Amino acid sequence: MDLRFPFYVGYRYWRARKANAFASFITLFAVSGIFLGVAALIVVSSVMNGLEGQLKERILGAVPQLTVHTDSPLVDWSIQANALKALPGVQGIAPSVSTQAMVQSAANLRAVQVFGIFPELAQSVSFIAQHTYSGAFDELKSGKYNVILGAELARQLKVGPGDTVRLLSGDGVVYSPFGPVPSQRKFVVSGIFEMGSQVDAGVAYIHYQDARRLMRQSSETIDQLRLYLNDPFSAPALAGRVQALLQQQGINATTTDWRDTYGHLFGAVKMEKNMMSLMLSLIVAVAAFNIVSALVMMVVDKTTDVAVLKTQGLTTPMVMGIFVVQGSLNAVLGLVLGLSVGIVLTLNLNGIMSALGVSILGSGQVLPIKLEWMQLSAIVIGTLMVTLLATLYPALRAARVQPASALRYE
Repeated sequence: MDLRFPFYVGYRYWRARKANAFASFITLFAVSGIFLGVAALIVVSSVMNGLEGQLKERILGAVPQLTVHTDSPLVDWSIQANALKALPGVQGIAPSVSTQAMVQSAANLRAVQVFGIFPELAQSVSFIAQHTYSGAFDELKSGKYNVILGAELARQLKVGPGDTVRLLSGDGVVYSPFGPVPSQRKFVVSGIFEMGSQVDAGVAYIHYQDARRLMRQSSETIDQLRLYLNDPFSAPALAGRVQALLQQQGINATTTDWRDTYGHLFGAVKMEKNMMSLMLSLIVAVAAFNIVSALVMMVVDKTTDVAVLKTQGLTTPMVMGIFVVQGSLNAVLGLVLGLSVGIVLTLNLNGIMSALGVSILGSGQVLPIKLEWMQLSAIVIGTLMVTLLATLYPALRAARVQPASALRYE
């Protein structure tokens, strides 16, 4: 079918001044609705993406993203590490151990998750090293019993670098005539990290061998490997491949990932993001219904024209094409305006809010913004599909016009 004629006539109808003022108003309302819906969807989605990315960095950068637990100690963990490092998405691997503990200072007592690490291995791949005072990781040496605390935890304990705290681990409990006695040891605060998230109040780092001694386990034994990933969200998909690879080497292993501790938080963020997108998409859907109303009025207004064209040999698909083109041009106009304004607003949102004196997150904080082009593509395709579907009913109604009935009284 030659589309040039339907496009030409549809474009002429679209440009022509509407005889029906109400139809013109409905058309303007439809274009404005698509424009506002697309722009709002881009801005809000970008802010939600930025929030999710910020949480991913500040929280998942400080806690184990994927941990491998072996049934028996590894003879030479570097062999397994080299094999696992070849998997796509794995940034680095290091031995790790963790324990739930209590940290006590002269002023307070708090629960804490203690991670034992090899600082020389963790510094190159851990986000913690990038948010810790310089030299703090170098002070984590076996036998010196130094600890790095989160900034909020240090404030609650009222301690700083050089102060002494006591760690009590439930994994090293021994039983005495007076009941269970947890393993405990004094540690010196060698540094403080600040990620700007809730992990600052509940995480501490010590040397791997010091952690094993605190838990009353062999300091030379390694039965956990911590995987640092390019994308922490890929941990669930990667877990099965890690277990299969180790199984080929005769090692039985299980895996845990960040979902065990922070899965509920990111699940809530994802649900909120989806609900906001759905709510704003309804604006586009309402605008699409307005396109239906405007086109139906246009079909009624152009019934005689359509009848004449059909007597001249215009086929049903070509008649439908005229009104599909007319409705689609309204959608494209609103979409282009929405994309332009939405992208400009997104890229300059913090500057605009600063100029207006508005601060959502408080003084000195800016909104995290992440503009994803794949998401923009989904918005464009989704808007075009919805509006295209909206044009089908009016176009089909126009195609059903009977020339004899329409021209009877002309």
